[in-house]
Amino acid sequence: MADLCDLFDSATCVIFDFDGPVCRLFAGYPAQKVTADMLRRLQRQGREGLLSMQEAASGDPHAVLRALARIDPRSAYLARLEAALTEHELRATETAEPTPYADALIRTLRTREYGLAITTNNSDSVVSRYLTARGLADCFGPHIHGRTRDLLRLKPDPDCLLRALDSTGVPASRALMIGDTPADCEAARKAGVAFVGYARNAGKRDALLGAGADESAIVSSLGPVLDTVVGA
Repeated sequence: MADLCDLFDSATCVIFDFDGPVCRLFAGYPAQKVTADMLRRLQRQGREGLLSMQEAASGDPHAVLRALARIDPRSAYLARLEAALTEHELRATETAEPTPYADALIRTLRTREYGLAITTNNSDSVVSRYLTARGLADCFGPHIHGRTRDLLRLKPDPDCLLRALDSTGVPASRALMIGDTPADCEAARKAGVAFVGYARNAGKRDALLGAGADESAIVSSLGPVLDTVVGA
């Protein structure tokens, strides 16, 4: 784990993606169910043809938003769809499952005086609700950066990371992101931020490797990350 040690030695701020590294938001409220509702809403408006078959079948609500934003980013129907997604996400917090070791890692990083931020394609209100319920809100303070009304800025665009760097006052060279998707990896690379990949299964690992993540900085559990911080 020498590479992890080097990464944390070089960082003064750790930036977490939310859904994955902090919790499984849709553990008890499947994302496929959310996407199906979004597709029904589009169908009722006669707009289901705006999505490709691949986008419609993705099961990823953020992929749907991103695809529609490329077509008409300021449309009223897109704003309504995003608001509906936020309501789904808020309900999902009630059955979200904490990622093993995440709470302890967050608290340990805070104790060790690392700056902390969250950058996510989820609504920041969703993140705040979850963190408050877990007693973690004070660890992040105002440094929660979720999606904005400009849905073209969802990750892999680095916008939320750049906002985190600005709000914490930390240069990119002193920041480290923990993420679990190719979009996280790409956004970190564009922002000039070092990246640790969290891959809870082989599929996640392969996807991160395909996105260019460093194999030595991909972990299947946050336990080794916690051990690294405790031993630093």
